Amino acid sequence: MKYKRLCLVTVVCIILCTLPACSGKSSDDRTLTVFNYSEYLDPDMLERFTEQTGIRIQYEEATTPEEMYTKYTTGAISYDLLCTSDYMIKRLIDEGEAQEIDFSALPNYSNIDDKIITLSKSFDKDNRYALPYFWGTVGILYNTGKVTAPVDSWNVLFDGEYSGEIIMQDSMRDSFMVALKALGYSLNTTDENEIREAAELLKKQKKDVASYLVDEARDELVAENAVMGVVYSGEAYLGNEYNSDLEYVIPKEGSNLWIDSWIVTKSCTDTDAARQFLDFLCEEDVANANFEYIYFSTPNKAVVDDMDEELKTNTAVVPTDESIENCEIYEALDPDTTNLYNELWKEIKSE
Repeated sequence: MKYKRLCLVTVVCIILCTLPACSGKSSDDRTLTVFNYSEYLDPDMLERFTEQTGIRIQYEEATTPEEMYTKYTTGAISYDLLCTSDYMIKRLIDEGEAQEIDFSALPNYSNIDDKIITLSKSFDKDNRYALPYFWGTVGILYNTGKVTAPVDSWNVLFDGEYSGEIIMQDSMRDSFMVALKALGYSLNTTDENEIREAAELLKKQKKDVASYLVDEARDELVAENAVMGVVYSGEAYLGNEYNSDLEYVIPKEGSNLWIDSWIVTKSCTDTDAARQFLDFLCEEDVANANFEYIYFSTPNKAVVDDMDEELKTNTAVVPTDESIENCEIYEALDPDTTNLYNELWKEIKSE
């Protein structure tokens, strides 16, 4: 989820050639407006795509699914392609905001792992709308030189032993997920009592939290400004690369298994250009470049097959079936439950 990387809200336009934008009739005057999480694609690949096809990319970024959804639905910009997280993909599909993709017209789609395609059915029932891009887990990254307690449960974040040295995700569903799992509940619960109990646990914990961050959590842990934090698996791998004392664990209660995917929006008129872009992303060398840009788990099995053993056996990079056994994929919540979450999250952050 992953609403990754290093800024709170980034909206960046990258114009990769100087020709005027239009939904034109030749490759020389075609433009795709692409919306993605921040620093979630190697910018060199955008340039390569334009060089290969002549299709310009107007590229914009956001940080969380909620921010992305809000900006998308304002209609201020007409997006052609959008990459976001599983539950938000489901919401957009249900609201009629996605066009079906003819995957048979994407030769490189065969590189996508069937396991990830099957898992995607939890939010794209018939695999008609979403192209998997990255996937992974959420867990605890902790400093083995400073944490003496066993780190195998979410409860380590709530027992007060490491007060002031904990980083939580500045993401409503991810923080609620931690509390819900610690309490033994599903991260997709719609039970009001369970959600309120999780909110109370998060309120009680707040005095122990050094910061609520997104991907900056990794940098704070690398710099040893905190001893443990909730992070995405790809951030955990890079964290360990920068500080070998950092170790990643998926707590025994289970966690979130997330899948970020691309959709073609209903407003996209140049679906052939969109198809070319999606197939380009599935090319092995392009997918590998994007993987090496952020080190999140790739669904591209051609890339995985060519990894060295150190990477291939790292569960933060290639989660095993055993490591994700108790994990759940987020589901889109009904409006009443979403409003309850929003209300309680505001209370937590404002106290």
